[in-house]
Amino acid sequence: MSALAVNDSLDFTSLKELLEVTDGNLATHLKKLEKEEFIQVKKSFIDNKPNTTYTISPAGKKAFEEHLNVLEQIIKSQS
Repeated sequence: MSALAVNDSLDFTSLKELLEVTDGNLATHLKKLEKEEFIQVKKSFIDNKPNTTYTISPAGKKAFEEHLNVLEQIIKSQS
């Protein structure tokens, strides 16, 4: 989610390389995020090759910000 939060959109290959994960691992996580409607998926073709692009949805952005706030509270309470 952090990669999508700071980029307008990323395609599957870019996400895979950035996160250094396998195709299967990334696909599993993306399906879960899509099911929760935290990301939006756009499928297209570039030079007759399939291309899937992902963007964070408004619900995903809100959930990610809430997650970061909770983490920040935990860190502050440990200080």
